Amino acid sequence: MAALIGQAIHFVCFYGYEIFIINYINTILLYLVVPMIVLIANTIVVREICRRASSDAGSNLGLRHHQSTSSQSAVPTVMLVTTSLVYVLLCSLWAIIYVAYWISSTVGKYTLYSYYWIFDSLLLFVYAYNFYVYLITGKQFRSELRKLFCCCRRSSSSSSSSSSSSSSSALANDDFRVARYGQADTAV
Repeated sequence: MAALIGQAIHFVCFYGYEIFIINYINTILLYLVVPMIVLIANTIVVREICRRASSDAGSNLGLRHHQSTSSQSAVPTVMLVTTSLVYVLLCSLWAIIYVAYWISSTVGKYTLYSYYWIFDSLLLFVYAYNFYVYLITGKQFRSELRKLFCCCRRSSSSSSSSSSSSSSSALANDDFRVARYGQADTAV
């Protein structure tokens, strides 16, 4: 909600009244401060996961249980830290280049402009990087994705070969349902 209100104020001030300082404040808040807060919050979560895993292992005094607990908590921890770091990296680099471009004099503006477009293009990766992080770090995610694509491939190949037989059986089933519903209506 705060980001939505911030963007509304930014839109009115920057495009309506050309107040550029609001644009810089918005950029710094939404692209530097918010990613850092997300990273700090996720670091706290990771610390608590590790603390809980070690305390559970210590209370159960079982080596086998300790290994399974730590291996189960390691994958979500790696994914959480990786997604947070990628988010901070992409957003903060774009914000720094963006503010430096608008503040800079005409001497280095052309160089910053080329960097701005590079980081602006990389910033679009923010909307899709979770998929790639989960693909790289998540064994279960890869397994489920493989199952999904195998099912899709099997169903598309089997549906094309049996489309004529399935269409005739579907018509027969529809006729059967109509006949049963019609019989129920006449019986009452």
